[in-house]
Amino acid sequence: MIAIGSDHGGVELKETLVVELRRRGVELIDVGTHDAASVDYPDFGRAVAERVSRGTAERGVLACTNGIGMTIVANKFPGVRAALVNDATAARMAREHNDANVLVLGGGMVGKFHARELLGIFLETPFAGGRHQRRVDKITAIEREVGMRREGGALR
Repeated sequence: MIAIGSDHGGVELKETLVVELRRRGVELIDVGTHDAASVDYPDFGRAVAERVSRGTAERGVLACTNGIGMTIVANKFPGVRAALVNDATAARMAREHNDANVLVLGGGMVGKFHARELLGIFLETPFAGGRHQRRVDKITAIEREVGMRREGGALR
């Protein structure tokens, strides 16, 4: 299952990717938005990232105008490794080296044809494991540490 979402700046690109995912036979949930009316990207970034974090979606795809905001939001969630990707090398390395589970694209930065290519690379590239697993494990350990409750502005 892939969760996909966008704000108004990425909705056109998202719709293209929904068609591509369906063409590939991928089960998906489209959390919106569904038109060009102005919305707040954190709402849709959260909707996708929560599903990936909880394990109800294996991966996620997000789009906004430049991808930066969605990436920031998604990476707030434990277990989410969102990667803003603009080229094929970054898409491949995000999967191979970082085991990225959320692909983020900028609707104003990446054309539809290129976005379909990047999605394909993201879906088809396996995680390399090995030395990269050790690094992903360190990210997970940091998430556990930082996830401690806050008291008086300090981590406890």
